[in-house]
Amino acid sequence: MSFFGFGQSADIDVVLNDAETRKKAEHKSEDGRKDKYFLFYDGETVSGKVNVTLKYPGKRLEHNGVKIEFIGQIELYYDRGNHHEFVSLVKDLARPGELTQSQTFDFEFTHVEKPYESYTGQNVKLRYFLRATVSRRLNDISKELDIVVHTLSSYPELNSSIKMEVGIEDCLHIEFEYNKSKYHLKDVIVGKIYFLLVRIKIKHMEIDIIKRETTGTGPNVYHENDTIAKYEIMDGAPVRGESIPIRLFLAGYEMTPTMRDINKKFSVRYYLNLVLIDEEERRYFKQQEITLWRKGDIVRKSMSHQAIIASQRFEGSSNPEKTPTQSNEEDDS
Repeated sequence: MSFFGFGQSADIDVVLNDAETRKKAEHKSEDGRKDKYFLFYDGETVSGKVNVTLKYPGKRLEHNGVKIEFIGQIELYYDRGNHHEFVSLVKDLARPGELTQSQTFDFEFTHVEKPYESYTGQNVKLRYFLRATVSRRLNDISKELDIVVHTLSSYPELNSSIKMEVGIEDCLHIEFEYNKSKYHLKDVIVGKIYFLLVRIKIKHMEIDIIKRETTGTGPNVYHENDTIAKYEIMDGAPVRGESIPIRLFLAGYEMTPTMRDINKKFSVRYYLNLVLIDEEERRYFKQQEITLWRKGDIVRKSMSHQAIIASQRFEGSSNPEKTPTQSNEEDDS
């Protein structure tokens, strides 16, 4: 996004040093459109060049300084006037003076902390961007370059299975079990449902994945529920003693890692919702939270020490359960 003032006499551009080789990731904008952005991880260095191109060679451009900023900020849609910055770094590239010809300035932000994943939701947006500015007396010349940050996690040391019961006295008794409670974004949810007592006529049964976005604090809390996936378990009446297996592949759905109390501004949580519908259209359901996390198989040279350890720990723990169809690259979803 550029901000050009009236009578602008120069263009400004931001170019990353590794733009030719750096991986890009798809990210959804507020209007639902998907674009590709340069992908970074926590602890990686962000470096590049700021190009200031004079529109009229030979004509002087007076300025009050040239700078570049690296910013991480959270924007709540119901409070758009306030941007909550959790990362704010500034590099001065030139002192106040004048430019007589087009000029390029090098910059480097070393081992930048990027603690949270980029996110665009229904009520909140978390973004990272570079902003280069030529400060002028009347109107600044500015250019922004958005990037996307993914947070990588290590393989969970504790990942217990989920066991629950659904019951209506003397009418229905169901037990269901999922193989674990924490899943990476390309994982498979494996489970089984047991019908111990069935005295009502069930005609349909499904599992939904629900994303719950929570923004604000105190009395100004907003909850937005979004059904990410619907998985039909059965269509017809089960009988006592029957068991139904479940295999739900997550790779095909757009999801982020679980995000809890991000900068005390918002949370994103995911739930498995078991839904039963009887012949009289009555609905019975049971909900259980699951934790989603992002795995990375490739260790980038410039990745932070913490991310390297996380990736190595995951590889050591997960090789036995890898299947030939699993990708060797970090998840782009």
